[in-house]
Amino acid sequence: MNHLVLPVVLPLLAAFLMQPLARVSRLAARVLGPVVLALCALIILRLWLNYGGAPFVVAIGGFAPPLGIVLYADHLALIFALAVPLFTLLFWPGLGDRSSDPGHGARRDALVLLLAAAGTGLALSGDLFNIYVFYELAAVASFGLASLSGTSRALVATLRYLLLSAFGSVLSLVGIAILYMETGTLNLADLARVAPHTLEGPLGLAAFALMVIGFGVKAELFPLNAWVPEVYATAPARVSALLAGLVSKLAALVVLRLLVLVFHQPEASQLLLALGVLTVLTGELAAWRARDFPRMIAFSSIGQLGIVFIAFSIDGDIGLLAGIAVALHHLVAKSALFGLSVRWNGSLEALAGAARTAPLAAGLYVLLALSLIGVPPLPGFWAKILVLVGLVQGGSALELLALIAILLVTAIEASYLFRVAVRLYQRGKSPPPGHAPWDLGVAMALGAVLLAATLGISPVADSLRSVARQAGDAGLYVDTVFPKTVARKD
Repeated sequence: MNHLVLPVVLPLLAAFLMQPLARVSRLAARVLGPVVLALCALIILRLWLNYGGAPFVVAIGGFAPPLGIVLYADHLALIFALAVPLFTLLFWPGLGDRSSDPGHGARRDALVLLLAAAGTGLALSGDLFNIYVFYELAAVASFGLASLSGTSRALVATLRYLLLSAFGSVLSLVGIAILYMETGTLNLADLARVAPHTLEGPLGLAAFALMVIGFGVKAELFPLNAWVPEVYATAPARVSALLAGLVSKLAALVVLRLLVLVFHQPEASQLLLALGVLTVLTGELAAWRARDFPRMIAFSSIGQLGIVFIAFSIDGDIGLLAGIAVALHHLVAKSALFGLSVRWNGSLEALAGAARTAPLAAGLYVLLALSLIGVPPLPGFWAKILVLVGLVQGGSALELLALIAILLVTAIEASYLFRVAVRLYQRGKSPPPGHAPWDLGVAMALGAVLLAATLGISPVADSLRSVARQAGDAGLYVDTVFPKTVARKD
């Protein structure tokens, strides 16, 4: 189990060795990153297959919690920890790079490895201090990757991203400081033990609001998500796929842990629900108005993540199940769409006739669009149905308003996604070129995942239900971290 730390440490070590190695052997530097990521994926997969289904904890350096650094691994954490190296490999930005400057490639690859290390740390960390450290490390890597193109638009977009992220970091840090002032601990399991007695008042709700908005910068949550469309439209498409598909889900995972373990008051869920409704409305309306493909799917990403937070705000296992299902569906579908935007990176009008030069890509787009809208029997339908059922069962005025908002934006989403599908199959004077084999292959593989989930929806649903039940069991979390000092309450 101590090998759990390696998927965090190995990418960090490789990132610091990247540039010195590039001066010695450019070939070795180019293969180091993919090799390390493949090794990390194998380590996590082996741990997952061997750990028997029960969550486990690794105390770094032998220091017992709550004093030491703790890594916590349950089904949910391992899913996202495994997704980090896999998706980073699939969307490796250096693939096909023919630049004559080895230093530029080494710097880029080092940033990707830093992002992978930070993402794995976010998925596994069991205390807020290290979550904040990994969050900041992911932010630094994201800034560098977002500005890779070097254009003035990319630099301006990255500067806006930096400023909003810095403001969000301050908010989250203030929230963490309030927690520590009130409880004297930052270990999540320890916080789960003391939260009912110390964080039920207005001060605890204020800390939750500060951290949700602060960490929500990466999760594309309203109101600090103004950076999303410009960064995703100007950054390399593979970088956008990593930020939108992967990093945003890790930030959402942090918010989920806080809600389940620390903040049990209904007001916290209501706040998250309200922010989710505002996020989905602003994102989908902006996507409907967008006139170029990368900005459209960037705004659409905001809307989909709003649905994730709406689901997480629903009380009980159905909310967790719905949120996890929507998040994983978004991870697969939106990453594939950003993969298609490698070549489809212009205006929507310029996509006319694209089905003639890229018939497989056009067919894949239709499949992804249908699943995002929620057409049965695709996975997106079942994920949305879970959210709607949870909102109906909740029955509060705010939850019914969220239900109406989701139904409304589904119609809006269908309008702009079908508009692009029609454009793809129209005749065009100069259709965009076909996709590179790797980019198309990755997108097709993710599409195949959606089809496989459609055919095996029953076992997939059972597995996700088990994941949600385990992730929502705060007592199990505490018992796993403190097995000798805390008795399990049935």
